[in-house]
Order: sequence, then structure tokens, then C-alpha cells
Amino acid sequence: MSELTELETKLGINFKDRRLLENAFVHRSYLNEKTDFDLPSNERLEFLGDAVLQLVVSEHLFKEFPGEPEGNLTNYRASIVNAKTLSDVSASLGLGQYLLLSRGEEASGGRSRPYLLANTFEALLGVIYLDQGLTVARQFVHQHLIPELQPIIEQDLYKDYKSKLQEMAQEKFSQTPSYKVISEIGPDHAKLFTVGVFLGDREAGRGTGSSKQVAEQEAAKQALDQSTLKG
Repeated sequence: MSELTELETKLGINFKDRRLLENAFVHRSYLNEKTDFDLPSNERLEFLGDAVLQLVVSEHLFKEFPGEPEGNLTNYRASIVNAKTLSDVSASLGLGQYLLLSRGEEASGGRSRPYLLANTFEALLGVIYLDQGLTVARQFVHQHLIPELQPIIEQDLYKDYKSKLQEMAQEKFSQTPSYKVISEIGPDHAKLFTVGVFLGDREAGRGTGSSKQVAEQEAAKQALDQSTLKG
């Protein structure tokens, strides 16, 4: 993939193993059509990249916020180590254009699909770690992801929306919110969940995410934004 030279320039990284870099962009669907392709999917790299990401972000938070309790640090980390933030950063880097996809995945907008972009970011980070080491992987995260943290903290976007909704619903309506999965789409390794939050029989909000937990938080956030729960 000669176009990966452009990505190397953009990232400021000269990869030693170009085949490893290419592997970061091999989606499982591509292999269903190209059975003789000699690279596996990027799922193992995604697994490794997720672990590196958790370590680097946790390390940063531990050092940057020495007075914060564990609960706040966990919420800070969750606010940037999630599909939405990772997909936004991945899109800003143009990672979708390098993906190897099946015709069907391509036609359905796979290059801009949030969960796919988030997974690609993690796979690329896994490659950087293997090819360049932890120091360069840390620099990559600090350059492209850590800057997203400050506005999240300043605007209180890290807060646990489910807890906030439960407090408000019990105070205003004497009810405890319940959550129900509306739909699940996609393969097992990259499912997209849609969850509704209900106050009694009334749906108060709906959210979508790469896990039930993320979707529940999005549903709770939407419910909190509804005018019926304000004031």
C-alpha cells in the first residue's frame, strides 16, 4: 500500500515493518472476499492497542491529577478511551481511507463508521507499540488523544450520566430508571448496541455505543437533556 507513505509523513513515524503497518487496516470483511490474502485481520492488533491505550492514559491521569480519587480518574479515562472519542480522532487522521474492506462494507459506509474507526485507531496504536516501542506509542497518544481530555473535564462531560439520571429521577418522579437493549447490529467483535432508558413505561432517552455500558450512558445523557427532566 504505497499510500501508507502519506500516513507515515502525517504521523512523523518511519515504520520498520511496512507489512505490520498494512495489517492495521485489514478489516475482517476484506478476508471474506480475498481468501488468498496473506495478512490476518487487524483484530489482534486492536486487542494489543487497547491495552497500550489503557496503560498510557492511566499513567497520564495518575501523574497529572495526583489529588483525584480513583473514581474520578476512572471517569476521566472512560471519557476518552471510548468509541466516540477514538473514532473522532481516527477520522481527523484520515485513517478510514487506508482500510481494506469488503465491497459490502465499503458500500455501507464502513470507512466512516464510528466503531470501525475506533477499532482502527487501536490497531494502529498496537502497530506503533510493536514497531517503535512504548515511548513512541506514548508520544502518539499524547499528541493525538490526550488534548481531547481538557475540554471534557472543563465541561464536566466525564460525569457518570446514569448516576446523575438516577438521582434526578428519584428526586423528581420517585422512580428508578431502567435500561433495555433496543437493537444489536454487527459481528460479535464489533457490535453496535442501541439502548433505551425508561421511567416507568415512558422512554426517556436512547443511546448507541460499542458496548451496552456506553449505550446506556448515552441514553442517560439524552434523557438528562430532555426538557421534561429539567427545571
